[in-house]
Amino acid sequence: MKKIIAFFMVFVLAIGALTACGKKDDNNAGKNGDTGKTGDTYEIALITDKGNIDDKSFNQGAWEGVVEFATANNISHQYYKPEEASDAGYLAAIDLAVSGGAKVVVTPGFLFEVAVYEAQTKYPDVKFILLDGAPRTADYSDFKTEKNVASIMYAEEESGYLAGYAAVMDGMKNLGFMGGMAVPAVQAFGYGYLQGAEDAAKELGLGDGEIKVIYHYTGNFDENDTNKATAKTMYQEGVEVIFACGGSVGKSVMAAASEAGAKVIGVDVDQRYDSETVITSATKGLGASVIQVLESIYKTNDFDSKYGGKTTYFDAKNDGVGLPTTVLDDPNGNAFDRFEKFTMDQYNAVFQKLVDGTVDPIRTITVEDPNGVATAEELVSGLNLVKVQVEVR
Repeated sequence: MKKIIAFFMVFVLAIGALTACGKKDDNNAGKNGDTGKTGDTYEIALITDKGNIDDKSFNQGAWEGVVEFATANNISHQYYKPEEASDAGYLAAIDLAVSGGAKVVVTPGFLFEVAVYEAQTKYPDVKFILLDGAPRTADYSDFKTEKNVASIMYAEEESGYLAGYAAVMDGMKNLGFMGGMAVPAVQAFGYGYLQGAEDAAKELGLGDGEIKVIYHYTGNFDENDTNKATAKTMYQEGVEVIFACGGSVGKSVMAAASEAGAKVIGVDVDQRYDSETVITSATKGLGASVIQVLESIYKTNDFDSKYGGKTTYFDAKNDGVGLPTTVLDDPNGNAFDRFEKFTMDQYNAVFQKLVDGTVDPIRTITVEDPNGVATAEELVSGLNLVKVQVEVR
């Protein structure tokens, strides 16, 4: 009898261990927002990257779009957190989602480029929404977007433009930029930031070189003491606000700003909730873009012609970029209350210029450095800067 009980216990433990491996992030259907209509299957799935679903960044922004659309249309949905943050780990999570009934898989960020490259042919009947990336091989030898994949990019130069414009119109003349690595998205944010500052300075009638910008790439996307020290030095030298454009680099900048009584501009999502130092954020319309692609799949049935098999840029014209205009959980909140002078009316006016094409910020310039780090001269000449004086560190 004891042998039978012992065998039974081992069997139960083994089953439990197998069930735990590669499971969905949790079994709380209500917490994850699914409708629960199809039991353990979920039609729309989101795979998180190495962050969490409440990261106030790509995962959260994309998931909010999934939840809003799926809830309104009574479609079951779930998110899955990979066992490990690697190409293999992301692909395994996609496998799990598809085996769980996913017909649409949302992958938030360029970290999924390799996994989606593999998954797009492995699951030709599943539609993939890849945000901020394009499917590619691990060695960058091949880029290919199959017809079941929507590659979504964002006009970061427009969002950065709005941030630089707002800072100068608010009265700031000493600006900072701390990007992570000089990848295209980060470059575009920075280039737009400088151009927005330039145009605002012209509108205000400021003198040539009156706006000063310290421009720096950290070489990483980390929260660490070195990045905090760099931001601290900038503030000590008189920088009033730093555009923190490098993932967790922003946390280092916020920590330094808090100690210095200075200001920060966030990135990707509204980061005002992370620190009182954040006056605004250069955001990407993650949720809005997810919703629009889902509508093409479920409502207008034009996914194939509109998004499938190609890269689509979301910009001011389709709510793909902008500064935050609302405050969460406060319908009467003022998203511009941390500015001294810059107002919602001023924002709406400059935003409309992006929409109608009156303002069209430069996204790329010629840079000799193979790592993409521009010199001050390249920035000034490539972006036609006169009012803005740049120091690259």
